[in-house]
Amino acid sequence: MPDDKPDKNWWQDYPSTGPIKVENGIKARRTRGKIATTWWSQRFITVLEELQLGGRMSRGKNYARAGQVMSLDISAGKVIAKVQGSRPEPYAVKLISKPLSAQQWDLVTEKLASKALFAAKLLAGEMPPEIEEVFAELDVPLFPAAARDLPMHCSCPDWAVPCKHVAAVCFLLAERFDEDPFLIFEWRGRSKAELLGRLRKNRSEDTPAEPETALDVENFFTASPLPPEPEPQDADLVLLRVDAPAIQVRGEPLIDVLTPLYQQFRRT
Repeated sequence: MPDDKPDKNWWQDYPSTGPIKVENGIKARRTRGKIATTWWSQRFITVLEELQLGGRMSRGKNYARAGQVMSLDISAGKVIAKVQGSRPEPYAVKLISKPLSAQQWDLVTEKLASKALFAAKLLAGEMPPEIEEVFAELDVPLFPAAARDLPMHCSCPDWAVPCKHVAAVCFLLAERFDEDPFLIFEWRGRSKAELLGRLRKNRSEDTPAEPETALDVENFFTASPLPPEPEPQDADLVLLRVDAPAIQVRGEPLIDVLTPLYQQFRRT
């Protein structure tokens, strides 16, 4: 009796005409070698490579270089893309990454702000390699640690996850991370503007107040009470009273500091 149970790989028996070419698709910049070049993008691609997908990874890279990805949108917790395959209707691809909670982000930001080097590099648009340690210390990994931490979905009939369409999106996503590492934070739930704003705020709150300066710039050109009128022999001090009425030296008006010295000098 024939087995009526459908083969889960039935679609592989049909000859493929190859993907439908896309005009103005999103193409990977690098046509040879690795697509992702920075350490943080390579860290993301490593998760896929550990799945040992073999041919699907190489075909996904070819899709990325051929411009088969039609759209790629990154937001908190998810990446949504459309990939053109051999069927007329593009496939819908989704990558899920659970965003950090507001409380978790506050802890991370506070930790980053406490490390001057990290804060300085992030404010300069750089991603310090040791930043993963900060997230790990708070038990909130920056990158997916395994495939289970990165659910992937595609509307194509391929049962394997990730398929070549998902792989193509991942390669282009890694390239986006190359260009702007803050997209990683956005994917995990905090935008670049919000993260940098919180870092600046935390740094300013942690920075001790500057000691009182010798020059009171704010009141330098404003009128202030003059010391008592000097004796005629000390009339030269009038110029000082007019020219520097509010200069401070260790918290005291400059005129009060110089007057006794001037009088002593006059007596010698």
